[in-house]
Amino acid sequence: MAGGGFVTTGEVKNYSGRMTMFVLFTCFVAATGGLILGYDIGISGGVTSMDPFLKKFFPSVYDKMQRDKESRNQYCKFDSQLLTTFTSSLYIAGLIASFFASWVTRRFGRKPSMFFGGVTFLAGAAINGAAKDVAMLIIGRILLGIGVGFASQSAPLYLSEMAPAKLRGALNIGFQLFITIGILAANLVNYGTANIKGGWGWRVSLALAAVPAAIITIGTLFLPDTPNSLIERDHPDQAHAMLKRIRGSDDVEEEFQDLVDASEASKKVENPWRNIVRRKYRPQLVMALAIPFFQQLTGINVIMFYAPVLFKTIGFGSNASLMSAVITGVVNVIATFVSIFTVDTYGRRILFLEGGIQMFISQVLIGILLGIKFGVSGIGDLSKGYANLVVFFICVYVAAFAWSWGPLGCLVPSEIFPLEIRSVGQSINVSTNLLFTFVIAQAFIAMLCHLKFGLFFFFAGWVFVMTTFMYFFMPETKNVPIEEMTLVWRKHWFWGRILPHDDDAALEMASNGQGKAVW
Repeated sequence: MAGGGFVTTGEVKNYSGRMTMFVLFTCFVAATGGLILGYDIGISGGVTSMDPFLKKFFPSVYDKMQRDKESRNQYCKFDSQLLTTFTSSLYIAGLIASFFASWVTRRFGRKPSMFFGGVTFLAGAAINGAAKDVAMLIIGRILLGIGVGFASQSAPLYLSEMAPAKLRGALNIGFQLFITIGILAANLVNYGTANIKGGWGWRVSLALAAVPAAIITIGTLFLPDTPNSLIERDHPDQAHAMLKRIRGSDDVEEEFQDLVDASEASKKVENPWRNIVRRKYRPQLVMALAIPFFQQLTGINVIMFYAPVLFKTIGFGSNASLMSAVITGVVNVIATFVSIFTVDTYGRRILFLEGGIQMFISQVLIGILLGIKFGVSGIGDLSKGYANLVVFFICVYVAAFAWSWGPLGCLVPSEIFPLEIRSVGQSINVSTNLLFTFVIAQAFIAMLCHLKFGLFFFFAGWVFVMTTFMYFFMPETKNVPIEEMTLVWRKHWFWGRILPHDDDAALEMASNGQGKAVW
């Protein structure tokens, strides 16, 4: 099968391949790349809710928060563009870095890209932990962002290429699982460091980002490169040996030949950035843009970035808000296992759709509950029972995301691209994700202040749109070998009409030497 074109026999192949300890080890190590992103997502909101941190770096926010205690307006306590710039600067840096990561990943392999991401994240953690002013904080955040950009570009690709087709979903979701573990770890760290006497607990929280960075940096040293990448970089003998090792079988000739064919097609593509906009890649390009765009408009980062801030805003005390963030973190981790155990059995589509419906319902209910208590004035108090009800529905929402749009937002884009545009497609996916992560992170506090409880209706509306979109335009990709994915789009009711057919005859003639290739 040529990576950009056709599939032999017109049917999806079922390569032999089983889970080996070698595959499990390599995928586990690569998946730990998610720790750095998860830890940062969890740590930022907790640190920005700590009074000593605000007093040192953002005194105007701290003073405004004290004044708002008197006005009792719960919606606008933390409205500061400088504060949100601290949080969101990482994502602009990651966006830019992801374009460079695409070139590194294709030219040198997935492994060096992951290693570089870990090293730069480690440097950012050191600078943030020792920060003396806002400038140092933001420089550290930029380095963290570069690390996130490289790791997010390379780790999901590595996982999709190493995993057997029947287990690709579960193994790839390991990346998302470690994101959720990183978030939970950060929430626990924040809960502990907030109580350190002397007001320097925030330094511990920021500096401990070095731990997940060290895990992926050191772990990458023990990883082999993927057969796909080895072939792409002209090491066919090593690729053949690696394919036999990861499949646990000597019977890999057909799969190896498909990888070689895909690589040969890839090398004919001089400019993958220009090539990806061609009509033959239209479905993959649309999904690489739509999935990360929609993922951020679920509103999940509102919860995960600012969980302590959000809970504090709706009336929880400092410790109570941090503990509530821990609770949502636990739910996030547990629910991700649901996806791991179901994604390769029931498929991607059912999780997308069920998760969307559950998120829509819970967000509408959260908006109603906050609207009843705080109205448009932002003035009100939550009883313990009422507050617990809000936390419950937030947990219902987080669970839905954690077994649907969270893991699938990483999995699906990493598995749908043919080799010749795979690193570029992943770069577009990552950069789109980081761009809209930045936009939402930068805008959330102001949106909460102005839209008030209507913010949850805003995100619920988008969840409705994206669930409808996935119902009509996302085909099922479970159990399809990664180099055989083109056929999935050709069989789809809509994309099959979009894809060009004028070169079918030429492709069939070119493959008749093999005797059986068709679209």
